Amino acid sequence: MIKKLDRLIIKAFIGPFLITFLIALFILVMQFFWKYIDDLVGKGLDTFTLLELTGLVTTTWVPIALPLAILLSSIMTFGNLGESFELVAIKSAGIPLLRFMRPLLWISAGLCLMAFLFANYVIPVANLKFETLLQDIQLKKPAFDIKEGVFYNKMPGYTIKISKKDKTGSLIDNVVIFEQSNILQDNMISADKGVMSLSADKQTLNFKLVKGVYYQEKGPRYSMATDFIRLGFKDYTKHFDLSSFAINRSTDSLYRNNAQMLSVRQLHIALDSLNKTASAFVRNNNLGIRSYQRYNRINSDSVWHIAEARPFRRFHIPDSLKWSVDERANSALTGMRNQVDIQQLEYSGMETNIRVHWVEWHRKFALSVACMVLFLIGAPLGSIIRKGGLGMPLVCAVIFFVIFHLLNTFGEKFARGGQMTVFMGMWLSVLCMTPIGLFLTYKAMQDSQLFSKEFYYRFFKFVRPFLNRLRRPSPTDPNTDSDSNQLA
Repeated sequence: MIKKLDRLIIKAFIGPFLITFLIALFILVMQFFWKYIDDLVGKGLDTFTLLELTGLVTTTWVPIALPLAILLSSIMTFGNLGESFELVAIKSAGIPLLRFMRPLLWISAGLCLMAFLFANYVIPVANLKFETLLQDIQLKKPAFDIKEGVFYNKMPGYTIKISKKDKTGSLIDNVVIFEQSNILQDNMISADKGVMSLSADKQTLNFKLVKGVYYQEKGPRYSMATDFIRLGFKDYTKHFDLSSFAINRSTDSLYRNNAQMLSVRQLHIALDSLNKTASAFVRNNNLGIRSYQRYNRINSDSVWHIAEARPFRRFHIPDSLKWSVDERANSALTGMRNQVDIQQLEYSGMETNIRVHWVEWHRKFALSVACMVLFLIGAPLGSIIRKGGLGMPLVCAVIFFVIFHLLNTFGEKFARGGQMTVFMGMWLSVLCMTPIGLFLTYKAMQDSQLFSKEFYYRFFKFVRPFLNRLRRPSPTDPNTDSDSNQLA
């Protein structure tokens, strides 16, 4: 049964959580656009494609924005309650800290479960569509835009120059069009005026030219025996195909087997297949290496016959066969070493692929548990600092989240590179931040003045006389006596 105290705390938490969650998502999405701004500007993307890209980017950043929102909103909630002395009233009524943290603990646990379900079922699909769409946008040509007095050569086989355009961009003057049919033959069109327009489906550019000349070179391809033709015209229409400027939407099958596009169940299946492939690879290559260990006895049967006939005597290879035996031994060792090097590279790639799959498997759980860990940091921290708003809570939240993010980034990098086990790398941030959360919770339950300026002022005021006494020279110091005698 939800009591009035629970309603008070939940109501105080929901508002800051929603606001901080949206702000965190907005900042993270803007970070993506700042990073890929060069790939997006000038491509002539339509509104639907931009909205789709923004929605996919927003979805992929939810697992990072959720822990940050929980941390900041919990600090703000308990900071506001402490600043308005509501925490003091609740504690004076004999209610412990963990009791009025309980409803938000249940909410954080529910958010952890939602974060895991979101990361397991929604994020893989969003990553798949996002990577496919981003690649299509990066491969798209820049938007068609002819500027005055500039040669435009983005259309294959054509170079266009327009001296002047009107305000609407349709009436054009002094038009020059260079057309290259092959390496040795070029055609050119020049006209005094014209009208530039797009077709209804925006797939064709039409130039209706007036009073111009068409210069054309005809003849066999890749030959100098050609004819040059000059044709004057009053009206001429030139069509340009703009289909190459449209974005080509490819299928998502290219990234379907990527580890980031798989759920937990699919990762288990993929890991089982990868482990079996690696085991079979090791088995087969061990057999291949053993074949090199069998020495080649061709052209040396007589030598081996002598060795087998006298097994207990010291055996010397004749000088006539020694060079041949050495060459065959070196050849066998070189072949075995080359095969081992190749096998090592292939097996290292398999191990890296297995580690990447385990990294994605642990990520889904680690980021979900991080929501609870950061709440255990934010809630007691807010009750200790007793400051609301976006000032001090934001500073504390940024500091702790930067520490969490750096640990998470370094741990993932070490896990991918093999310098650290995948479990330790992916859970490094959680394992390091959990003791901090438990320590802050203990301090908050004891009404600690950990972040109180008055506490540190009284502490240094108490310690200052001892520090001054340590700085002051002792009267029994011989250096002090000698100095005073000299002065006397």
